[in-house]
Amino acid sequence: MDLTPLNPPRRILMGPGPSDVDPRVLTAMALPTVGHLDPAFISVMEQVRAMLQAVFGTQNKLTIPMSGTGSAGMEAAMVNLVAPGDRVLVGVNGVFGGRLCAVAERAGGEVVRVEAPWGTALDPDAFRAAAKGRGFKVLALVHAETSTGVLQDLSGFRAVADELGALLLIDAVTSLGGVPVDLDAHGVDAAYSGTQKCLSCPPGLAPLSYSARAVEAVKARTTPPVSWYLDLSLIARYWLGTEESGGAARAYHHTAPINMVYGLHEALRIALSEGLEARFARHRRIAAAFVAGLEAMDLPLPVAPADRLPQLSLVRVPDGVDEKQVRTELLAEHGLEIGGGLGAFAGKAWRIGLMGSACTEDNGRLCLSALRAALGRQGRVVADPLPAFDAAL
Repeated sequence: MDLTPLNPPRRILMGPGPSDVDPRVLTAMALPTVGHLDPAFISVMEQVRAMLQAVFGTQNKLTIPMSGTGSAGMEAAMVNLVAPGDRVLVGVNGVFGGRLCAVAERAGGEVVRVEAPWGTALDPDAFRAAAKGRGFKVLALVHAETSTGVLQDLSGFRAVADELGALLLIDAVTSLGGVPVDLDAHGVDAAYSGTQKCLSCPPGLAPLSYSARAVEAVKARTTPPVSWYLDLSLIARYWLGTEESGGAARAYHHTAPINMVYGLHEALRIALSEGLEARFARHRRIAAAFVAGLEAMDLPLPVAPADRLPQLSLVRVPDGVDEKQVRTELLAEHGLEIGGGLGAFAGKAWRIGLMGSACTEDNGRLCLSALRAALGRQGRVVADPLPAFDAAL
């Protein structure tokens, strides 16, 4: 048995997540633990709720961090709305749209998939066509598809949901804190995210927001959700207080991850102190320069410019290049992590993230230079990407 204290290596995390954690967040997580019903912690909870509302762009009262990673947020968002026999219309243009289908099916939903090629965005009219005039309980899609680097335009989906009598649900795991989400402006009823992407907080919490319409749908259920742990009718009594007490008393459900909430508090404080518009602009500016550098090396970008997610670039691996060897070399020589492809892009692409604290000019330059050197060692000579990167800033 090895009792040596942990000493993990320092990495530069430029994959699809987790992203680099701001040192101030780690410091906050080391603050003294208090009880989950301590008045001091309840004050922290209220501050976190208010900051999450600002970042989500919503006035939704039920805007809270769920205990668990983004996948727990996905389950919570779906299983509280879907009961056995409910019809669910899901957009699938990558891995996480497929996971939404799987979660809805496990909740007993009758799922209809709306497919689009991986690396492309979804069309609202395709949802209308797939519905075939039927009503649906939920219309779900991924705002930022982490497996492909596609940013989905949400315009038009509220109108489709209204036509179908559906609640509108989105996956905002990779979008929250990196691009505008604007739940209220888009009429989104349910959204979930993760802390480990553009918020630059460790994985472990899943920010979630439910509209008043979605809350009423939960209250109208005749059967409880399949998950007790993720039952929002119970969890809300802890985060919002009980209706019987006018919101004053907190009803214990499960012990909240106190120090993770501290970390999220600090991550949100940092994001809002930077300013959301400035933060979004930083992601756009550095991503545009990074793409210019990739193009200078003739590295193909499968996603059309209008659909690209600033904080995650999908890069097709050139023929004859060992993509795994490149990733291995970047990690060994530079402590730099980038991600491989998933699903239709497995073995064929890299996923390179510029998220939150990792979205810096220095990281962009380092990654481009390291990629150029690694490609050269495999016999592929490419132009220096840095002049293009610097010119685009």
